[in-house]
Parts: sequence; structure tokens; C-alpha cells
Amino acid sequence: MENAFLATTAGIKVAVQVFYLEDQSKPEAGHFVWAYRVTIKNQSDERVQLLKRTWKITDAHGRVNQVHGDGVVGEQPVLGAGESFEYTSGTPLPTSSGFMTGQYHMIRTGSGEPFDIAIPTFSLDSPYQNTRLH
Repeated sequence: MENAFLATTAGIKVAVQVFYLEDQSKPEAGHFVWAYRVTIKNQSDERVQLLKRTWKITDAHGRVNQVHGDGVVGEQPVLGAGESFEYTSGTPLPTSSGFMTGQYHMIRTGSGEPFDIAIPTFSLDSPYQNTRLH
């Protein structure tokens, strides 16, 4: 996956690509929207299931929105060794930039053992952000 943010935890690789959605954003109204495509690949030898997610979404003013929920896009995918799951979602912000990070809460289906995997921190960049260095 080109231009992706990557993290691997316990043999589970998470890759994220981010897209600014110009057609859904209204910069003059302080409304900026991004889509992100996530690919989760099980590189371990065990069958795993994604049960829950936790996101921390931070805007350019440092305001944080925590999001917790079951699964992703209405699913709790089960991944055998070598299998992948891909989904696309999105987020709005009141600022022209920000970042997201988080965790997926998983189980090993054979043992029922819970474990968490990292979602890589990724930036939400728009053409409207202030890029001056201070």
C-alpha cells in the first residue's frame, strides 16, 4: 500500500491511507472532511477477531474526541493466518488539519485470549492548513 501509515502488533499489520475530501468540505464554514482506508492483515499463525475499536481524534487546536465502538463499519471480522480485511471510513474536523490514532481490541479465537493492536498515528492534512514554521 503506497503512501500508507503502518503499524504491526503481535503479527497483525495495520496500514492506513488518508484522503482529503474537497467535495464534502466547507472551509469557509470550518468543516473539513477526510476518508481513510484501513487494511488489516493477519501475519500471525493464529486466527483472530476484531471485536472493538478505540480512536483518539485530535484537531489542530488540540481538542480530542475519543470514539469507542464495536467492530468497524458494522463488522467484527475474523482473520485466519494470511488473511486481510479492508474498509473505508471518514471523519470531519472543525480545523484544517489534525491527526488520528487508536487501537483495535482483538481476541485469538482458539484460546479466547484478548489483545490490543496499534492503529498507526496518521495525519489529516488539507490544502487549507497553515504550514508556516514557528
